[in-house]
Amino acid sequence: MPQPQTAFASVKLPAALVAQAREAAQPMRRSVAGQVEYWATLGRIVEHSGLTAQEAQTAIANYEAAARNARPATPVAASQADALLAQFMAVEADGSLAQRVRDVVAQNRSKAASPVA
Repeated sequence: MPQPQTAFASVKLPAALVAQAREAAQPMRRSVAGQVEYWATLGRIVEHSGLTAQEAQTAIANYEAAARNARPATPVAASQADALLAQFMAVEADGSLAQRVRDVVAQNRSKAASPVA
């Protein structure tokens, strides 16, 4: 019996994005395509969580600043990252991650709307 085929499509991506994905993929032991897919999944979660464009841009800027200051991953850090990724995938699969992001965004918005004493 033949194996089911997974459908793939080719897309053109900016070389700089591919280079960033290659760099980010290495410590996580992902392929470049796997890293781009991972980022796309995160993007879908953010988009469906109700984050504003400004909130998403701030989160991305904070992430990039932390990545610039980070040391190269050690084997221990890589295994911790694997454990964190497994935890992330579990909460992403059951929907609780998106709900938590929505809750945090709602809390932040209510704090921003509250008058400062």
